Amino acid sequence: MWNKLNKSMMFCQMMFGLSFYGVMVILTRFFLEDLGYSEADTMMVVGAFSSIGPLFAIAGGFIADKFLGAYRSLTISYGAFTTGYALLVFGASTTNIPMALVGIALASYARGLMSPAYPSLYKRTFKSEEDFENGYPVNYSVNNIGALLGQYLFPMFVLVIGFHGSFMLSAVMASFALVTLIVFNKKLVGVAADIDQKPVSTKNWIAFITLSIGMVGLVFFMFSNMDIGQNIVYAIGSAAILYFISLMFKSGKSDALKMGTILIMTVLTTCFFVYYGQMMTSMTMVTINTMRGDLFGFIPIAPEASMAMNPLWCIVAGPAISVFFSHLEKKGIVFSTATKIGFAFIFTAIAFGILTFAVMNVGADVIIRPEVFFVIHFFQAFAEVIVGSLVVAFILSVAPKHIENFSVSLFYIAMALSGIIGAVFSTSIALEKGQAITQEIVQTVYGDYFMLLTVLAFVMVAIAFASSVIIRKMLAAARKEECENESVQA
Repeated sequence: MWNKLNKSMMFCQMMFGLSFYGVMVILTRFFLEDLGYSEADTMMVVGAFSSIGPLFAIAGGFIADKFLGAYRSLTISYGAFTTGYALLVFGASTTNIPMALVGIALASYARGLMSPAYPSLYKRTFKSEEDFENGYPVNYSVNNIGALLGQYLFPMFVLVIGFHGSFMLSAVMASFALVTLIVFNKKLVGVAADIDQKPVSTKNWIAFITLSIGMVGLVFFMFSNMDIGQNIVYAIGSAAILYFISLMFKSGKSDALKMGTILIMTVLTTCFFVYYGQMMTSMTMVTINTMRGDLFGFIPIAPEASMAMNPLWCIVAGPAISVFFSHLEKKGIVFSTATKIGFAFIFTAIAFGILTFAVMNVGADVIIRPEVFFVIHFFQAFAEVIVGSLVVAFILSVAPKHIENFSVSLFYIAMALSGIIGAVFSTSIALEKGQAITQEIVQTVYGDYFMLLTVLAFVMVAIAFASSVIIRKMLAAARKEECENESVQA
């Protein structure tokens, strides 16, 4: 199952995790302390940084399908990551807000360019669909090894080399991935789709460059004007979904039914990632304001680095989930992807239930121990791996081949919409600069907010299980239609 090509790609994925999440974990303090942003504005920017990249997976999927192919898109994206982090270095060194925003805009666009191209190319490095589906959760864990190290270590790096040095480290790691892709050029192109094996016309290069400049400019504008920017996210996400629906109506019945299941999965994914996005926004603010002490009494951890517990558990969850479901399948027990998402929402409800209990019962010292967040992230990480790895595999299994990359981009559109929606929700608990953190504030402001999220997570469990039944019937109808068409042609 494993070979040099998928291993080299997983190295690139690890470098992405190290560099991207290393930057993300220190952005909150960078904007709060160095750039002087308020809590509400900081949560919007960080939430946007985690979500605008997936939004531009729309453009990434279109570019990979029509202009460049998956390999070229992936290679260019790592070059853009390297450049974007380098611009962040200059922004941090000179406290230049526009330069910093250009840097995160370029990194966000690079993530969108990378997101649909990576799974498409990665899939082709395996010999069979089964090998890919079993291997993708492991890839997810490899990404999270990078995310774990980045989120845990970068807050400490800042103390030694500052924000500019930490951003430079991210640029170096992104360049390692770029070099790896270049070294394996011939072999990766050899297994890639036909478009990657053909030269790109001058017209397509011009179209790609023009589109890219426009997209980066738009992202910069969105970061500079978040009130307008969030509406742009809604508009682009809605337009992409409407375009996908229009393709459904133009497709045959079988393809239309399969594409309908992708839409249902997109809605479920959007709802789930509203919870995932809390890790970068509301939960980070809670840990900065309340989490104190070393993990288990001897592992030092900065409050903003608490989200490193998530990839730690994801590393464990990826292989565990892969082995668990593979074992069940050998025994003839097969759960649909939507049913598995229902399981994910159960884990999420438990995680946010624990968080609600912790803030509701905080003491007069307003301190929550790191061990509480360690347990919370255990449940949320297992939920994330289920949704993050299995939904993409599901989309690839049912999407029509000619819009494969665009179909995958719907997963990232869901992440984008949920990131902004989640960030907007999170601003409801933002405190004024200099406001004292008291027991009453933690119990009422934080407690009521997380209680609401917990209740809604249980509602989503029921919705996910109902969706599983609907999707199963739609896929059965699609298979029946295909069989009838084949018999007619015979």
